[in-house]
Amino acid sequence: MKNTLLLLFLLSIFFGACRKDFDLIESEGNLSFSKDTVFLDTVFTGKSSSTYRLKVYNKSNQNVLIPSVGLGRGENSFYRLNIDGKPGKVFQNIEILSKDSIYIFIETTIDYNRVTNPIYSDSIVFKGNSFSKNVKLITLVQDAHFLFPSKNAQGIIETITLGQDLNGKDIKINGFYLADNTTWTNTKPYVIFGYCAVPENKTLTVEAGTKIHFHNNSGLIVDKNATLKINGTLQNKVKIEGDRLEPYFENIAGQWGAIWLRAGSKNHEINHTLIKNGTIGILIDSIGSNSTPTLKIQNTEIYNHSNYGILARESNIEGSNLVINKAGFSSLACTMGGTYNFIHCTFVNYWNISLRQFPAVLINNFYTYFEGNKQIMVPKNLKEANFSNSIIYGNNRIELILDKVDGADFNFNFQNNLIQFDDYNNSYSSKLQYQFTNINYYQNIIFNQPPDFKNPQLNQLMIGKLSSGIQKGAISKAIQIPQDILGKDRTGSPDLGAYQHINFQ
Repeated sequence: MKNTLLLLFLLSIFFGACRKDFDLIESEGNLSFSKDTVFLDTVFTGKSSSTYRLKVYNKSNQNVLIPSVGLGRGENSFYRLNIDGKPGKVFQNIEILSKDSIYIFIETTIDYNRVTNPIYSDSIVFKGNSFSKNVKLITLVQDAHFLFPSKNAQGIIETITLGQDLNGKDIKINGFYLADNTTWTNTKPYVIFGYCAVPENKTLTVEAGTKIHFHNNSGLIVDKNATLKINGTLQNKVKIEGDRLEPYFENIAGQWGAIWLRAGSKNHEINHTLIKNGTIGILIDSIGSNSTPTLKIQNTEIYNHSNYGILARESNIEGSNLVINKAGFSSLACTMGGTYNFIHCTFVNYWNISLRQFPAVLINNFYTYFEGNKQIMVPKNLKEANFSNSIIYGNNRIELILDKVDGADFNFNFQNNLIQFDDYNNSYSSKLQYQFTNINYYQNIIFNQPPDFKNPQLNQLMIGKLSSGIQKGAISKAIQIPQDILGKDRTGSPDLGAYQHINFQ
């Protein structure tokens, strides 16, 4: 009998406690929210946003029931909600325990042609018999030109053939060719899915102010005898990046593929352009002519690439006021020989996402391949690699590697440069290409002195008044590039790098 009474007593305590925990009363509106407005940032028409979240708090001592939670526009809203794992736009009887909270997840996909205002808004409305509260939702939607591979009647996506593998099979990627000579204007952004290719003997011209956004695993290919001309200006630069516009993706590397200037393409010009957040900013192959640059690139910034800023393979590049920073391998790699001339450039690497084994600038005169397990090395002539009035720096001890093999030319010259090269254990001192006192290869070089960048982690590579590169440029080279990347005159007292120094606030 005593055991029975004890059991009944314990059960009464247990069920009484459970009832107290789960008794619900209708909320009187004493809810609070993590935000009073949720900004879903900018989306392109027809493209889904990221998922955002709102936290709803019940700070009272009682469990509450919210009779209605839903979007103000109801089922016609372009927003979507998810509460407690259930998707929808209108919900009934949402419970929140005392001193607890719930998450509401929010997404949107907006058709630009169905809204009258590019700033689209709605609200999440919380209603009861005695209260009504709301949290605003705001999104900017952009119209755009969407370019993507077509599908045939069988649903097979259009592809581009890049060549053949060692077994003679075609190498293909999802992509499409532009029909003819093409001009992209700044009236609307361009959003590219797959690889957009400029066909042989055609030209793609990009006007000042144009914005180009590449989807994941997308990019631009310029074929043999084809040409790319990007005509940005100081006041109206061209911007090339991924298609995720939310702030989280602002400086995330590897969101898209590469701009690939293929072997035999020619006469490329890139001016006043920002290229960011890809795998390789520019991949350029093969010398079109020993005397004429395959690529002339000026006043251009290349940031946040998971592999290389520029990867050149036996190419011919002429660059000035060029700034490259933050690459998983090298910011600039001049490989397989070639011809390279750079004046007033800033090549640095402050990559901080993972360990980096490559320097900011890598130069070599060979390529390798395998036959079975045997590695074959093929020397290639490095006809020129000239760097003048430039900065080569980063967060590693050594940021310049000259990887030379015998059997091919290896011609280079560094004049009036600031270089990070701290060979603290003398690993390179016996190699001829690192004899820094040899004036045939090195003139007026400053080693391991502070460049005084404004904020290299934020890609702010302007130099300040404490920079060791102030007034250290050769005037004969500065006259060739009389203005810095921001349009400031440098002919009287040229500083090293792409920027004349400023006073930081």
